[in-house]
Amino acid sequence: MRRTSSSFLPPIALDSSSATPMYRQLSDWFRRAILDHRLKPGQRLPSTRQLAKELAVSRIPVLGAYEQLLAEGYLETFIGDGTCVARSIPQETSGSGTQKPDRLLARTAGPGAARRLSRRAAAMRTQDRSWLSNLGAFRVGLPALDHFPAGVWSKLVNRHARKPPMDLLYYGDTMGYLPLREAIAAYLGVFRAVRCEASQVLVTTGSQQGLQLAAQVLLDPGERVWIEDPGYPGAQLALHAAGARLVPVPVDQEGLNVAEGIRRGRTARAAYITPSHQFPLGVTLSAARRMQLLNWAAHSGTWVIEDDYDSEYRFGGRPIASLQGLDTDGRVIYVGTFSKVMFPAMRLGYLVLPKDLVPAFAVAREATDTCSSALYQAVMADFIREGHFARHIGRMRKLYAQRRRALVEAIQQHFDGRLEVLGAEAGMQLAALLPRGVGDVLVARKAAKKGVSARPLSGCYLQAPARGGLILGYGGADVAAIREAVQILTTCI
Repeated sequence: MRRTSSSFLPPIALDSSSATPMYRQLSDWFRRAILDHRLKPGQRLPSTRQLAKELAVSRIPVLGAYEQLLAEGYLETFIGDGTCVARSIPQETSGSGTQKPDRLLARTAGPGAARRLSRRAAAMRTQDRSWLSNLGAFRVGLPALDHFPAGVWSKLVNRHARKPPMDLLYYGDTMGYLPLREAIAAYLGVFRAVRCEASQVLVTTGSQQGLQLAAQVLLDPGERVWIEDPGYPGAQLALHAAGARLVPVPVDQEGLNVAEGIRRGRTARAAYITPSHQFPLGVTLSAARRMQLLNWAAHSGTWVIEDDYDSEYRFGGRPIASLQGLDTDGRVIYVGTFSKVMFPAMRLGYLVLPKDLVPAFAVAREATDTCSSALYQAVMADFIREGHFARHIGRMRKLYAQRRRALVEAIQQHFDGRLEVLGAEAGMQLAALLPRGVGDVLVARKAAKKGVSARPLSGCYLQAPARGGLILGYGGADVAAIREAVQILTTCI
């Protein structure tokens, strides 16, 4: 350790054994000394030659440190006057490396003051999420990654990555890679009864971005939006971020209670809904209520955001047709994702837009992040067009049906009717109501400590539920893991 004489500067400590370069140690020391006011604005510094001599080091790291600090504006030089601490450095600075944050806050905002957040940020604060800290059994939204056709996928990636054309390396089309949009439109038309052309498809980085874009384009702060209660927390966050006022609409055996929604918010600007497989209760919106919702939207000029997050997986027959396919007035914005079918890290989703909304959504997307990864878009286009996508869905539908049966049987065996399973035979998760008086958050915390990621149902409600429950994802757990996790849950309840 070497130190300078205190007659020139406060002591400088350098560690020759440190992996941090000497010039970086010097520049960091000067920066902290200036911000801590140990060096005052205008104070003259020793020459590089003199400082190197005092430190018994080469002049090179001293020159490097001075040059770095000059470039950052902490130092300045004057002909005939040498190097000084920049006179523009204010006497009061907030960047001190040693000043305690709470003391700084007390000085700037008064005693007891907290850091101010926007109202939207405050509204988006979420509850404890300890059940998301591991990838154990029952993690919601996790597909069977061990059954993903990685060999096929890697070959397609290599095909495009080995000699990528320029259009895959440059900024892509804001709406998305055209061959993928064409493949999505063809797939949705056949399997989801969605009526659209490729020009109406906007590729996103997952369904969450699709929800955020819809909220930004369709809503002004303070406008009211219907949302299912219980409903998808991610949609609640996206709508809160846009400054919307959420109108909780109850869900029963027929799905969203449209009549109650009209009673609570007749003049709402939009409605968010998961009609094919309601999250988290798993019910399907009845035909009568679909017509009622679309009629209300058409007459009131309201937008309907249809989140079709996992409708491919229905075990008792063909998937339920989309709400968008019934819309004759261009009121439905359709949201889809590949995260549940492929793998979450892909970060690819899509919107299907009414034709007159395409320009507004394109501008909003450009303002967000320009475009999604062109490479993955090209690979996904081939994956769909060559039939791999349809085959993968078929295999996963059988696998998830098997895992759901195993979960229901294990619940019946170990709980003897104390857990009430909800929802249709579809999707990648189910909801189970706990005995009355049992707190689902406490159960979820206990389970998380034992490696089981059961999600509390109460976290999906805007209004306090009469009964707690758990959301159990079975997509990412095999039959043995499901049975073991159910046994663990019995010790937590």
